[in-house]
Amino acid sequence: MSVEGVMFVEESRREAPALPSIAQWSGFLYAARVMTVLLAVRLFGMEAETGVAISLVASFGLFLMGLLTARPAAVMTLAELRTTSPGRAVLLYLVVTGTSLIWTVAASKAAAAAFWLAMMCDVAIVALQARQHTATEVADAVFRGFVYGTVFVAVIAWLLPAQSDMRLGDEELLGPNQIGWPCALAFFFAQYLLRRHIQRRWKVCLVLFGVTLLRSLSKTTIVAFVLAQGYLLLVNSGLTRKAKVKILCLCIGTLLVFTPLLISYFTSYADSTSAESLTGRIGIWTYMLAEAVERPWFGHGFHSVWKVIPPFYSSGFQARHAHNELLQQFYAYGAIGITMTVAIYATIVRSVRSLSDVSTRQIFAGLFLLTLIRGFADTEAFDLSWPLWLLVLLGALTLEQMKTKEVIPCEL
Repeated sequence: MSVEGVMFVEESRREAPALPSIAQWSGFLYAARVMTVLLAVRLFGMEAETGVAISLVASFGLFLMGLLTARPAAVMTLAELRTTSPGRAVLLYLVVTGTSLIWTVAASKAAAAAFWLAMMCDVAIVALQARQHTATEVADAVFRGFVYGTVFVAVIAWLLPAQSDMRLGDEELLGPNQIGWPCALAFFFAQYLLRRHIQRRWKVCLVLFGVTLLRSLSKTTIVAFVLAQGYLLLVNSGLTRKAKVKILCLCIGTLLVFTPLLISYFTSYADSTSAESLTGRIGIWTYMLAEAVERPWFGHGFHSVWKVIPPFYSSGFQARHAHNELLQQFYAYGAIGITMTVAIYATIVRSVRSLSDVSTRQIFAGLFLLTLIRGFADTEAFDLSWPLWLLVLLGALTLEQMKTKEVIPCEL
């Protein structure tokens, strides 16, 4: 990059407006919207559909605000962002999932289209912010908002009466996995913020998220979280041996406190055949695979599980997805879905490895392990376990760090 180019980029950054609250509010929404339906029904006496509509309107509203406040690109253009491997992967996924609306067997095509548009808005909000602010600034804002949103989720989860199986959540409107997953993601985001800004509040958030995740008894997420955090503990050279011992002692102490609850839960779990048990998951996987092979090439389309697949077991469990990442993508998009998912996760690996900042690379590598392991027994209804907006952000970070490496200091 020429000296003139470096001066232009630096001048553009100085002229860029202060980071708007849109990025932070978007992060808050990504985490907190799992509570929308619950609050609408239990607190305000509304219909569940109204809660869903509120969540969708919030996504559309934030996107519209992003458009209205957008200015000419100051840091990177959308064209540059599209040239990154994550950018191309996101476009591929949006095109395939959007095209599948043509043949989807969703109970309501209008609802499916609305959910797809909301997913696209999540992506567009982050992309718009990355045009005008450094990727590092956008990551700080979005992660900060996500952490605050998850604090909101965790507080409400603790206030709710425990379910019949002793886990956090609501029997009808909020599953334990919907609490555990944002807590796991937010834990990593808080770690990222703590490494960049040594502030006590991020440490408090780490404790809150860790304890809430354990109390949710979301088994798949807990296993994935422990393995991913174990990796971070091993590779983090910034922690002294004494600090690592303290962390291990804190984890062991927390487990001891919750031991009676864990024993009671796993005793009942061993005798259970519900959808949340291993036996129940195998039944769901078997049924979903049998359905998937009937449309092996293009699948059943976007949002084609909810109220399409009949309820499971005597409890009438209504599945929202296949509870397995690859199986869900195969059911929804056929062989194209499997190929696309494998390619996207390969892109994530390459992008993480290309990050020049060691701390950022370690956090994103841990996030990859978390999402990969979690994908064996759980996933998302619409998005991938690795959110598309996070994939856009990863692409922006890799592009930013690549540009930084190209800048060669020189005397003027």
